[in-house]
Amino acid sequence: MPNSDRVVLALGGAGTVGSGLVKALLDQGFKVAVISRDSSRLERLRSFVSPNTKDNLTTIVGNVGSEEGAEQAKQALLKAVGKVTDIVSSLGFSWWQGGPPHTQSLKDLQWVVETLLFSTFVSWKAFFPLVRDDPNSTYTFITGGAGEKLLMPGTGFLTVGAASTLSFCQVLREEYPDVSCKLNQVKINTGVGTPERMAPGYLNHLDLGEAVTALVGRPNTSHTVFTINCPADLKTVLLERNL
Repeated sequence: MPNSDRVVLALGGAGTVGSGLVKALLDQGFKVAVISRDSSRLERLRSFVSPNTKDNLTTIVGNVGSEEGAEQAKQALLKAVGKVTDIVSSLGFSWWQGGPPHTQSLKDLQWVVETLLFSTFVSWKAFFPLVRDDPNSTYTFITGGAGEKLLMPGTGFLTVGAASTLSFCQVLREEYPDVSCKLNQVKINTGVGTPERMAPGYLNHLDLGEAVTALVGRPNTSHTVFTINCPADLKTVLLERNL
């Protein structure tokens, strides 16, 4: 199937990781749809992508963090684009450093887990049926490595939330071993930034977007975790086209 016939739903597409992915997908000829609660973030995304690709970008104001909101967003999505062939999920946030656990409240923990895990689950439950039975379709999770280690003092709840998301992705791979859709995970064990906000060891979100776009464009691998530990790993991915 040519890229021009494929419609990618980029969950979290208005964020740092997502925006790099959306631009790369559009530049490679895919049609892309993005859902966000914040219309201003969608406007910034439209101004960020290449001008000649804007007609292939569909933006929808909606909330995929609740079951009711996700269902409403799905209906609006299908009305706007007609079909979805691929999904990439990069939901959540990139940082939380609220302090050691004994200084936090249950409400703080609930917020972190809701943002990282619940939104990933709710959106998967709503949108996975759109691609589940198509062997030419893909569903790709982009996750972080914070769930496997404490990044620094004060980030304990981030580790708990991220670990929950990693576990959820593992559960899906094992619960659905024979699903037709290609189900994969890209795990980023370092920071991701825009070109103007890079730090040592960080991945450029544009480079990451190109790598994930290459994976989406080659729907011949499934139930695999692709781990990126540093920019050198990502460079190898881009050069060898072998996630």
